[in-house]
Amino acid sequence: MSDRFTAVYRVRSDPAAIAARAETIAVEQSVEMPLAAIEEPRVLAQVVGRVEAIEARAENLFEVRIGLAAATIGEDAGQLLNMLFGNTSLHEDVVLHDLELPAALARAFGGPRHGAAGLRGLVGAGQRALTCSALKPQGLSPAQLADLAERFARAGLDFVKDDHGLADQDFSRFAERVAACAAAIARAADATGHPTRYVPSLSGDLDRMRAQIRIARAAGLDTVMLAPMVAGFATAQRLVREFPEVAFFAHPSLGGAARIAAPCLIGKLFRLIGADAVVFPNHGGRFGYSPDTCRALAAAARAPWHGLAPVMPVPAGGMTLDRVGEILDFYGSEAMLLIGGSLLSAGPRLTEATADFVRAVAEHRYR
Repeated sequence: MSDRFTAVYRVRSDPAAIAARAETIAVEQSVEMPLAAIEEPRVLAQVVGRVEAIEARAENLFEVRIGLAAATIGEDAGQLLNMLFGNTSLHEDVVLHDLELPAALARAFGGPRHGAAGLRGLVGAGQRALTCSALKPQGLSPAQLADLAERFARAGLDFVKDDHGLADQDFSRFAERVAACAAAIARAADATGHPTRYVPSLSGDLDRMRAQIRIARAAGLDTVMLAPMVAGFATAQRLVREFPEVAFFAHPSLGGAARIAAPCLIGKLFRLIGADAVVFPNHGGRFGYSPDTCRALAAAARAPWHGLAPVMPVPAGGMTLDRVGEILDFYGSEAMLLIGGSLLSAGPRLTEATADFVRAVAEHRYR
């Protein structure tokens, strides 16, 4: 297996600064610390990202190709996404444009288990175009959705899928909906002779999705749908590997969410799903968050909200010891400061530098 894969970014930059900007991205997406603080030659030679090419695409817009170490991802789809665009997604001037994988790495991930040919085979379509529709709106009962499904199927559709908004809601429990819709489509298939497939939408955590697939299989179904950006890449990858007999539709929900407002995403949504501390890029560091954004984010994390416990804001991202007082004055005592690369740069004085950091926090007098 090749030891590198390539991330291709589109970066907005002044021409005089693009070379340095590209190097910064290469470091950020690999070791995420000052190179001068790395003492292991193997890490410098094999793990640090490499700028492979920079090409102008338009005025102040450049394509930057960065080679990254395949060893940093293994075969983990979530970690692949993290290495491609994890920290750099927090830079507003960068877009992940493309990726290039060595053949062996692509084969290790596996790709589709059924593919276009498999889907054609499920419905006996030959080489014609396939057909599909969706059950909606949300709010209908399983019986109402099943009636829609049967009518779709009786018209000869190849696939009838849940709307991606259908989950396991009180008005349409997954198990009830699947049983009703599967039976309805089977009736239609018996009448028409066409093997229409019903495609239920998975939702919830990994264990719940596993259980939902088992429910679908018990109902005679062989195709399901999930939204990888909602479910998580690693979850989607796991399900595909655990259920090779099942064909998966991938829904693009959240696929256009290149940016989500930080106070909403980190301050509220991360809190909602159970985070006890939320790490975010502080203003004035490596990322472009403004003081207003950081203030709103911390407020969202700590403010009363439907009885949920407040969480600890953790401003980070290029913080230095000389900024401790400023940061504490900005956030107050209900915060956790995170300083990484700046302390690691101390090298042999790491312990002493860290002690200085601890002391500065302990002895700070708030304004």
